[in-house]
Amino acid sequence: MIDPSILKLPLLAASVAALWLAESLAPHFVAFTRNVRTRRLHALRNAALALINGLLGIVLLGVLIAGSTALANAHQVGLLRLVEFPAWAETIVALLLFDCWMYWWHRINHVVPFLWRFHRVHHSDPCMDVTTALRFHPGEIVLSTAARLLVVNLIGMELWHLVLYELIALPIVAFHHSNIAMPRRADDALRWIIVTPWMHWVHHSRERAETNSNYASVLSIWDRIFGSYILRHDPDEIAFGLDEFPDDPRHQGVAGLLKTPVDR
Repeated sequence: MIDPSILKLPLLAASVAALWLAESLAPHFVAFTRNVRTRRLHALRNAALALINGLLGIVLLGVLIAGSTALANAHQVGLLRLVEFPAWAETIVALLLFDCWMYWWHRINHVVPFLWRFHRVHHSDPCMDVTTALRFHPGEIVLSTAARLLVVNLIGMELWHLVLYELIALPIVAFHHSNIAMPRRADDALRWIIVTPWMHWVHHSRERAETNSNYASVLSIWDRIFGSYILRHDPDEIAFGLDEFPDDPRHQGVAGLLKTPVDR
């Protein structure tokens, strides 16, 4: 049985390393990269959460989801089992439905107060770079995995569909969190298909109306369809983070980040 974590962790590490180098050479927010000590400390804190979540993911994804998809497959459970699709069409439908679910799960995390308490760890980052893509509370990983158990089986996805989605999504998620200098025209063109830095930077704004926008993970079309698409042409003016979590060790240290869901 394939463990998705075995495939996705090296890809995530490679994507983060490549984008870290790219944003070091050509950053959009130059001031952040100039302070080497601050940038390294920021990366180490986010990487610490990633390490915890990686170990958690090996257990949750490798055991729970793999086992549940095998059981659902044996009993022919799921929407994709109701119609006979060619393999290629089934794969496309599975990926589209799951990416749509990821949009709605993200949006729900902004609406439900209990879920927001965990998700705000991701949004409390006062500086945006590729390591922000690693910054999630372990509690959110547990909750999102529990939701995936239901959704993957409701769709009728094979385990390898989920593996394929992760392999596509991880580099894109790392990319749109990065501090890489993207020419506006290039970002405009890419944004017709995938979520880009200029689009996702808005989502990390301190302005609540902007925070509650641009929820898509891979395909940008979901925000356009469901009316949550916002773009700013002055990204240098965006203030990142959350007002209630200032940039200090008490809130931004690893212990503070783990305590965020019960803070205030």
